Amino acid sequence: MPKSGRQTWVFASAPRVISRATVAGKNESQGPLGTCFDIRHHDDRMGEDTWEHAERALADEAFALALAKANLKPEDIDLVVGADLNAQLISYFFSLRHYAVPAMGMYAACASICQSLAVGALAIDSGMAERVLVGTSSHFSTAERQFRFPTEYGAQKPPSAQRTVTGSGAAVLARTGSPIAITMATVGQVLDYGLESPWEMNAAMAPAAAATIAAHLADTGRTLADYDCVATGDLGFVGHEILCDLLKERGIAVPDNVTDCGMLIFDRNQPEVYSGGSGCACCTMVTFGYLLRKLEEGEWRRILVAATGALLSMVSVQQQDTIPCISHAVVFERKEDGS
Repeated sequence: MPKSGRQTWVFASAPRVISRATVAGKNESQGPLGTCFDIRHHDDRMGEDTWEHAERALADEAFALALAKANLKPEDIDLVVGADLNAQLISYFFSLRHYAVPAMGMYAACASICQSLAVGALAIDSGMAERVLVGTSSHFSTAERQFRFPTEYGAQKPPSAQRTVTGSGAAVLARTGSPIAITMATVGQVLDYGLESPWEMNAAMAPAAAATIAAHLADTGRTLADYDCVATGDLGFVGHEILCDLLKERGIAVPDNVTDCGMLIFDRNQPEVYSGGSGCACCTMVTFGYLLRKLEEGEWRRILVAATGALLSMVSVQQQDTIPCISHAVVFERKEDGS
């Protein structure tokens, strides 16, 4: 596997996304991308006794559906890579208890899906795996009580807040079998601009997204205009404006093809979405359910997805630490041979 510049991996074999599955919660199902998701629930409790068990059920569905779409069984998979937002990745790891498959947890908060895709593609490109299952999940009610306040408190939120996406997504990567290829991944650096408020994670993450996008362009010699779409993970409306300003300050032209998964998944008129969506499942669901469909249908040829993650925890928030952030980017391209 060659490397381009300091931070960008180039996958010579161009591993393919041979199947993908998305499972959406109630608000996500009612949003503008609702019809793009495979399974749409109208009860975020999922019939479970706790919110954590509900999120686990979402992850279970996404993994099972991704395997079924690829006509594969768990024993056909060489490696599983993924994450969630819960402490110790309990949704991800607990969902794999019945899978006798090598597994790795890839916590990078809301940037976890691009980190997982990068590691999965690397495993295939290096010859360490033939098929890799990747996926993430998140749930509004599990994330709220970890990073802000339990929903039962009824804490009033500022307009800058985002709504954690309830849902899950998974995909199977392989050497051949699809026109959708992963050709590059740019690994981000941890940045901390001194923000402390968990209500302003979008502002905290925007500099990390700008740095990773700038590094990707420097490493590859490309511009944002070389992509049909450039989507950040979940900066929402507030963070997206900050990102565009930061890129322009770096001398990077920002065309109209730059968007954000947190802006796409909800309608601003939906109740309590504030500045848009966030969470491990936000970028995953929008990428697998919507963005890759554009590649599959031939409308787009190449896209850049730069997921963003705020690396705070329950303890760091209570101790009033600032919020370090990271962004990882993945390039998807349509290959006409489909092999």
